This record gives sequence, C-alpha cells and structure tokens, in this order.
Amino acid sequence: MSKEGRRIGWLAWGGLVLITGTLGLAFLLAQLKTRMVKPLPILGTVADFHLTNQLGQAVSLAELRGHVWIADFIFTRCPGPCLKMTRQMKELPLPATSRALRVTLTTDPEFDTPAVLKTYGDRFGADASRWLFLTGPKAEVSRLGVDSLKLAAVEKKPEERETPSDLFIHATLFVLVDKQGRIRAFYETTGEGIDPDHVKGQIARAARQLEREK
Repeated sequence: MSKEGRRIGWLAWGGLVLITGTLGLAFLLAQLKTRMVKPLPILGTVADFHLTNQLGQAVSLAELRGHVWIADFIFTRCPGPCLKMTRQMKELPLPATSRALRVTLTTDPEFDTPAVLKTYGDRFGADASRWLFLTGPKAEVSRLGVDSLKLAAVEKKPEERETPSDLFIHATLFVLVDKQGRIRAFYETTGEGIDPDHVKGQIARAARQLEREK
C-alpha cells in the first residue's frame, strides 16, 4: 500500500473511532440522565373502591393494580371547565406502548349513568380499554374522589346556581397514581396563565417515569 493509501486508511479508522466514541458517550449520558431523574414523592394511598364503568362493568382498585393512571373529576352536564378537562385528558401524549390508564370520575352519579358516560366518552373517541369513566353510589364516588384522590367536589345549593346545570364546584386537577395505587403528583389544568401543552407534557413524562419503576 502506498504512503497516501496508508494515510487515508488511518484517517478512516480515526474517524470511525471518533464516531464510535461519540455515540458511546451519548449513550452513557442518556443513561446517567435517566438515573438522575428525581423520584416523585408518595403523597397518599388510594383506598379500595367499587364503582361501574361506562360499559356497565364493575371496577375496583384491583383492576387498576399494575397500571399507572391519571384521574380527574367531571360531570357531563357541566357548563364550566369539564369539556376542556376531558379534551386535555384525551390529548395526553401517552405512547401507544404505554399501559397507563385515564380514569374520569363523575361528581353527578345520579344523572351520569354508565350509558350517559359512554355517550359522553364516545364524543371524545374514548377507548374503554384505556379510558375508564366511573360512576356509582354517591358515597362510593366520594370515597374515591374526595377521600382518596383529594379532589374537592361541593354540590351547589339551588339558590346558588346560575343555570340548571350549574350543579357543582369541583377540583380541576389531574391526579397521577402509580402501579401500587399511590398518589404521586397533582397537576392544575385550567387555571389562568397555565400552558395546557406544557402541563400535558409534564404529566406524560411523569407517567412514563412511573411506568419504569419496579
């Protein structure tokens, strides 16, 4: 081989080594970044419950074990933020490979029967295998939504209602729950000055983080 050929060969090998080293360094940095993600705190534990989904199927805490889930409180006759919240829940950027569930709980179980919730969910293209709309006895709904998930819901007195469907004041938070049924984060979704896309991204990233937990 000529001197020029050897020089080109050494340059090629040097370039290959440089590329390999750069890729290896990038991989190590990505691994280090993953390990450095701060664990989400444990803020509470969800007690067992027994409710019914939009298909009329019984749902308890046992059905959600092993899944990360994101929960909220709405009611289908809501004249306020509920439609916006449901739209945001639909638009959470969860990957197709994620096993995370969306869980929407009604504050108005006497009106929001499984059939009503199914019609409401269908408006948003809800897949019942990945998005549960839950109803049931008032006391059981309150046990999950208020006592466990810490989502406030107060029924308005008739004289306080601005319209016939102005029935409740309720939290507009999304609650992130891990695979063991522990509350790990709360996210405000509709307040003034909140960037909904930023919040949706935060929730999706946190959900993926919890899915990686053992």
